[in-house]
Amino acid sequence: MANILLFGEVSDKEISSITYELISAANKLKFNEDDKIVVALLSEVIPESYENLFSYGAETVCLVKNELLSRSNTDAFIIASKEVFDKFNPEIVLFAKTDLGRDVAPRLAFKLGVPVAQDCIDLGIDQDTKKVMVTRPVYGGSAIATLVFEDVETQIVIVRPKVFEPITPTENSKGEVVELNIELDEKLIKTKFIEEVVKESEGIPLESAKVVVAGGRGLGDAKNFDLLRELAEILGGAVGASRAVCDAGWLDHEYQVGLTGKTITPDLYITVGISGASQHMAGCSSSKNIVAINKDPNANIFNSANYGVVGDWNAILPAFLEAVRELN
Repeated sequence: MANILLFGEVSDKEISSITYELISAANKLKFNEDDKIVVALLSEVIPESYENLFSYGAETVCLVKNELLSRSNTDAFIIASKEVFDKFNPEIVLFAKTDLGRDVAPRLAFKLGVPVAQDCIDLGIDQDTKKVMVTRPVYGGSAIATLVFEDVETQIVIVRPKVFEPITPTENSKGEVVELNIELDEKLIKTKFIEEVVKESEGIPLESAKVVVAGGRGLGDAKNFDLLRELAEILGGAVGASRAVCDAGWLDHEYQVGLTGKTITPDLYITVGISGASQHMAGCSSSKNIVAINKDPNANIFNSANYGVVGDWNAILPAFLEAVRELN
């Protein structure tokens, strides 16, 4: 029996959606029926929330407890993750490509002296070596590579959010709950929590929106995003942007879609004035339907779009917006 350990995430004492995605990813890595999925939670969580994890495929939930873990502290999380690893001795460790995963996973890999696969968009088991096989973007998202771990006992994988759908839950599933009380030497914590600044988000979070309307530098000015906001509001969606827009200061980087921004998987992704550079497409390629509006017929976005309109957005978008109003 082998353990597959994944580090779940918690928000306001509730299990974050990425945890269910990681369980789904872990299920793809079960080589034998008796392989066990262990979910470790490094933050306080209400019982009703973590008990639900068994319905989604977890066999064991490990509740890691220490006062220093109550605040996001990378040093504390790294020490705690090593303690969890030592307890379960897993062959495979999964993190999400989030603030927590990006900070902790590479450092845990360094401590263990093992490799880590970053930003994975698909997983599997190589039938010859029985090692993890990962698919991930390379060369800034302009190509996709499939890689296999070799000659290592522990394989650490960082999974891109929104690429795995949570499995259908099974009712009345039971599992084991393990409480792990760890000791943390405050002298080893080199960073300290000073202040938490909460920023209220407006509208639907970009990552969970079913419809995203995004603009690029082709819009010409920040004020032109007003039309995109109106369209997104009518469609019950969120507004996104390319990196060029965010770098220009037209919108905050929290709106950025792409390799260095957010990964989205909406049912409908409408782009206006976005050329479709590989770095941008890396963040939206899993969209179910892409509609592109661009005056350049050779724009890369049309290679990925399900529907494309070649022309000046000034003429196309107002007419499209009016039609959507009527349909709505």
